Amino acid sequence: MTRWLCIAAVLLLAVPGVARAQYASDAPVQQPPDLRTGPQAPLTQEGQLPPAAVPAADEPRINGAILDGQPRYGAFLSGPGSLSFILHHSIMGALGGFFTQGIANGFSSERSSREAMLAGTLIGAGLGFGSSAWWQFYNWVGKPMGYFGIGNSIIGGMFAAGFMDMLTRDATALAWASFVGAELGAWLTATIAGGQLPLDDGMLVASGGGWGLIYGALLLAVMHFSGSKVSGKTWADALLIAPGIGATALALATMKFDPSPGQILRADIFGVGVGAVVLLLSGLVLGFNQPTPYVLSFLGSAGAIATVSLLWEEAAERPGPLVLGSTRSKPYRCVWW
Repeated sequence: MTRWLCIAAVLLLAVPGVARAQYASDAPVQQPPDLRTGPQAPLTQEGQLPPAAVPAADEPRINGAILDGQPRYGAFLSGPGSLSFILHHSIMGALGGFFTQGIANGFSSERSSREAMLAGTLIGAGLGFGSSAWWQFYNWVGKPMGYFGIGNSIIGGMFAAGFMDMLTRDATALAWASFVGAELGAWLTATIAGGQLPLDDGMLVASGGGWGLIYGALLLAVMHFSGSKVSGKTWADALLIAPGIGATALALATMKFDPSPGQILRADIFGVGVGAVVLLLSGLVLGFNQPTPYVLSFLGSAGAIATVSLLWEEAAERPGPLVLGSTRSKPYRCVWW
């Protein structure tokens, strides 16, 4: 009896294990996760991914109006140089109207003269404001064009006044010629150079005007102290015309040459410095009443400009990594040719 009770107890204990085994055999078997990964891009020496492996950032989206490929500056002003452009033309128109009418009436204190000067000022300012505001509304205007347009209008006014003075000494004609020349200088800058006038082109044209004035004065001094007496009228006309010739020459040069602003500024500083030192030293030694100091100053400044422009290598200011090789090539590249 005891044996049969033991057998029954063993069977009762074995039934749950058999049931669990049967349930385990019927349940789906889960596969282990795949731990394999794809190949990664090789790391550079600095421990960073190469540029090709770095995901490109989204390009910034420009919201708002676009004018000439540039974001519009405001609802009324088209670019950062628009305010200077409008103020320049408004003030220039007001001054032109005032002086043309004032000179024509001899700046008389009579009522008619005062009315003419007032009308000329208001009409000139209104025309200048309206035309410049209209033009900049449809053309993007950068800061270089706004600033260099002022200088070019001065150069244009000087050239027109000097040229007209060779033809007539009438004060009214000279006033109108100066006003028209200033307007032409400003509008030629805006229409030909455009609102996106590069800084280097503007600097090159302005440098041409300055060097035209300097070299014109030196040439007149050489002529004067060589025995050919130069009258005061000739001095005035030549010095008024010379900046326009120099600016026009270097404006044409921008079609072929593309120097950087640093090169232009460096050439101007070296040219003025060397020319001034040579003129001062030679004048103190030889005297300023002979042509030699002025000739030496002319040659010294021109030589300094040419040397610095052609032989100054900007790439050597921040040298890159040295690359050794057996091939030999030209070490520098100059922007002047």
